[in-house]
Amino acid sequence: MKHSQARARTLVEALPYLQRFADQTVVIKYGGHAMVEEELKASFATDITLLKQVGINPVIVHGGGPQIGEHLKKIGKQAEFVDGMRVTDSETMDVVEMVLAGLVNKEIVANINKAGGKAVGLSGKDGGLICARKLKIERSAPELDVPEIIDLGHVGRVHSVHTGILQLLEKDRFIPVIAPVGYDKVAGQSYNINADLVAGAIAQALGAAKLILLTDVPGVLDGNKELVSQLSPESTRALIDQGIIAGGMIPKVQCCLDAVTGDVAQAHIIDGRVPHALLLEIFTDTGVGSVFSET
Repeated sequence: MKHSQARARTLVEALPYLQRFADQTVVIKYGGHAMVEEELKASFATDITLLKQVGINPVIVHGGGPQIGEHLKKIGKQAEFVDGMRVTDSETMDVVEMVLAGLVNKEIVANINKAGGKAVGLSGKDGGLICARKLKIERSAPELDVPEIIDLGHVGRVHSVHTGILQLLEKDRFIPVIAPVGYDKVAGQSYNINADLVAGAIAQALGAAKLILLTDVPGVLDGNKELVSQLSPESTRALIDQGIIAGGMIPKVQCCLDAVTGDVAQAHIIDGRVPHALLLEIFTDTGVGSVFSET
């Protein structure tokens, strides 16, 4: 009886969130251990299927860096990174597109369909979803009069998002699963784009209720290594200025800030290693990660 009552309390706690987010869009960046461990892959697929079933519209953008690295090793190609971004020549771009838009994307689609959902795999090239431009990195060079331009090859940034295909899929109750590959029709080039940035851009274009980044950390931690559950742009910038938010967390945090200062109501960084972390973050009062909002 106690277990039954606990389940009932969980459902009652979820009710206001079910009402609040009905017919709303939630964009989820899927990456890290949640994409590798079989149990976590299954729980993620179940969570996504449940979200759709209760009237929420999930849109998934996935990564796949480790899988790309494995396939590059198989063809004897050494990976090279600059500021955490993969240098992508033409041969590497072929591997990136094959792995992301082919192997990884279709596995996620299959997992969701197995859980009872209706998932459709896309890349940013489908339906002109992601219009990309070449990413340019500048570094100061004291010996030169102008900054040094670092060429990363086929690495891009999101120039614009055309949401028509996503709206058609939503209308027919499908779940989009998007590989972060964009296309520049002017230059005639495909580009590998950071999945966090793609998810953030799509969330803003759709006016999503939430952007959720699944990571391998609990969220934003303070100076005492305690989870910070609520953040505003001001408190976030203070943590960055103090050096508490540093390294690889800065791009993720900046992605969340860009989202909430755009057209996204809330952005979250949560630990994808926790089974059913998505449901806990969306449908419980305390959540499990860090949430960013303008207030």
